[in-house]
Amino acid sequence: ALMMTSSDFAPYAAFASHDNMKRLVSMKEIPVTGVAQVFSVAVVYFEEGEDGPDKKSKTYRISLKPTTVHDTTDMTKCNAGAKGLFDPQPMISAFNILLSKYPSQHGVMVGRNKWFFPSLHQASDLGYGLEAFRGYYSSVRPSFQQLMVNVNVATTAFFKPGPLAPLFQKFGPAGQNQLRTFIHNLRIEMKHTGRIMRKTIKGIKLNTNARVYKFKCDEFEGQDVTVEVYYKRKYNMTLQNPLLPLVDIGGTKDRPILVPPEVCTILPGQPFRGKLNDEQTAKMILVACQPPNANATSITGDGLSSLGLVGNNSPLEQMGLRVKAQMATVPGRILPAPKIYYNNRTPAQISNASWNMRDVRFAVGAKLESWAVLFIQDGGQTDMSAATGGSVVMSFAGMCSKSGMTVNQRQAPAMRDVQLPSRMGDVSPLTRPRAIEAIERALKTINPKPRIVLIVLSDMNKAVYNGIKHLCDVRLDVLTVCVQASKFRDNKAQYNANVALKFNAKLGGVNHVVDPQDKVMAWVRAEPTMMIGSDVTHPSPGSARGTPSIAAVVGSVDSSFGQFPASLRLQQSKKEMITDLTDMMVERINAFKAKNNALPQRILFFRDGVSEGQFLTVRDDELPKVNAAFAKFKERDGKPYKPKLTILIAGKRHHTRFFPTKNEDADKGNCKPGTVVDRGVSAVYDFDFYLQSHAGIQGTTRPTHYTVVHDENRFKADDLQGLTYGLAYLFARATKAVSLVPPAYYADLACERGRCYLNQLLNAFEGATSIKSGSGSEEEVVRQAHALWGRGPTGPIIKDTMFYI
Repeated sequence: ALMMTSSDFAPYAAFASHDNMKRLVSMKEIPVTGVAQVFSVAVVYFEEGEDGPDKKSKTYRISLKPTTVHDTTDMTKCNAGAKGLFDPQPMISAFNILLSKYPSQHGVMVGRNKWFFPSLHQASDLGYGLEAFRGYYSSVRPSFQQLMVNVNVATTAFFKPGPLAPLFQKFGPAGQNQLRTFIHNLRIEMKHTGRIMRKTIKGIKLNTNARVYKFKCDEFEGQDVTVEVYYKRKYNMTLQNPLLPLVDIGGTKDRPILVPPEVCTILPGQPFRGKLNDEQTAKMILVACQPPNANATSITGDGLSSLGLVGNNSPLEQMGLRVKAQMATVPGRILPAPKIYYNNRTPAQISNASWNMRDVRFAVGAKLESWAVLFIQDGGQTDMSAATGGSVVMSFAGMCSKSGMTVNQRQAPAMRDVQLPSRMGDVSPLTRPRAIEAIERALKTINPKPRIVLIVLSDMNKAVYNGIKHLCDVRLDVLTVCVQASKFRDNKAQYNANVALKFNAKLGGVNHVVDPQDKVMAWVRAEPTMMIGSDVTHPSPGSARGTPSIAAVVGSVDSSFGQFPASLRLQQSKKEMITDLTDMMVERINAFKAKNNALPQRILFFRDGVSEGQFLTVRDDELPKVNAAFAKFKERDGKPYKPKLTILIAGKRHHTRFFPTKNEDADKGNCKPGTVVDRGVSAVYDFDFYLQSHAGIQGTTRPTHYTVVHDENRFKADDLQGLTYGLAYLFARATKAVSLVPPAYYADLACERGRCYLNQLLNAFEGATSIKSGSGSEEEVVRQAHALWGRGPTGPIIKDTMFYI
């Protein structure tokens, strides 16, 4: 930024932009000189917000060296579909840097290509020192015969600017560990010395305060003085909150610089990169959830001008770039909904991609023979017990029977009350080990061992929920379904029916099927076909450093695509490609073979969670691993096993949104379920399409972007789009079409279940683990993760089930 205002760079400043790191892009040639062939500029450094340099300011010399010359005619040919080896990504990246010039001068960048303007927009309070701002995403995208700018609304959390001390008071003494992580690297301003100083918080000094902490003060003849006394003598300042922990703003380990929080002010414009709590998340959703027409108006109005893409202040015209102020109009189609059947070909009455189970029975009902019920009592106002909840349990059993499950009427389920120890009296309130021990003791009193347990929770306490799933999946090998007492006690038919959906799916039943005669299903029924879903979940902010990532692969075992058992693995932290994919695929193919006495001859592999930049990596890294799994099998005649494989990447993390141009094509301003777009905004060379398979409940719906990276089945676009839409109606625990094709959705759920097993590491910042940073700590985290994981969910009862749903 300092270089851009230099007089030496003035002739080129209007034509150039940079990425605030090491890349600068210019639409005007910058001359280079000397043996090194560089353009050199001297700048005097001073901090942002300061009036300018002073006598102590350092002078730096910045050298620009040309690396690449982009010829835009290459991009034009590429967008026209010309064959060649041209890679458009470097030029797209250069255009994005040029488009970032205006927002980088007037806003705050968060992540890649997201811009927020706190000084222009109103904040929404999230509590605990955070507030939400709406901003905009902007990125250049190649499309057929044109370049487009993808603009979308975005929402993120920022630290609320203002005095730091009230934040310390809000967290209180019990929350100092969370506070330490919360404010780490936060920028603050101090004025108590008579001049403005801006510093970065390194941490807080626990278990001491300004009244207690002493240091040797050279200014006062080497006396040991407290921080409170120092501020009184040095600045004639009486601290109002001397008992708050001190803030570490630098220095050395032996001589840190500690200041009281009340002299610190949080600077504006600082994004929060941690994990929101449940209350903050709910508030954030309310802020982000805007109707389609509001978002469309915001994008074409405030969005384009805030990003500097249009208007008199836009720098793009001078750089030879122009962005149209109107949204692009692209063609789309609405696919017909498939027919959904229950037992005895009873059809579901579908309306807007949704239906109910009134007067129908599961397509394949499971047996509910050996089961139990635990009533968890944890101090909630709606806690239930075996004495008060028995009739509700029997009513639920009746719903299971009515829905088509075979219920053992001769043997009532074993019921147990479990009084949990106090949350504050537990070893860790965020893992509740004593509470889980109490639940384990209760389960072990049930004889014979149940196959599935209904657990009535006092509330949705995450520590208890995660602990139950870890206990029952990994250690006890028991299926579980958790419900909230506040909802279960009402004994409502709709709620019980929804719980019955989970019971039937976990016990091996099939809730509903797509009409076998439906055109979209004809292809998959012609030969034995298997659907695969895969995903990887990574440690979130606040996890112990080195916490492994979790990979999941699910695979269908029946021709109705109602059952998808799963394989889960730990792997290197933050590695996206699946390390043990070969072994996981072998497990899934063996499960299919055991169920069908045959190998699948065609496989559709849906990969979730991969960014566009990793599409080729999936093909280069994971495809060979899948083929290696095939090589471990033989056909009945002894020939090599080579099923026809199609790999699709399903992406939800994109910013493409569609707004219907006609009211008759709209559903509350959103596109109708079944809307598919494969022209106008799709890739130039790739086989890809956008499909919105679900009905929007609130806000602006997001379509899923499907990209085919490998296709041995030689799909026609219409057939693959219709099949994908038909599969969206087969999600087992809902009576509606879902936004993501179920194999990928199930893989995501299986990954989330794996996170339950590593809860204490994934929430390390909240004091749930004793892991410290430093030499060897990452190895210790990995060791703890494998100890928690054990053999994973591989017990004989649950390994071939949808335990995760």
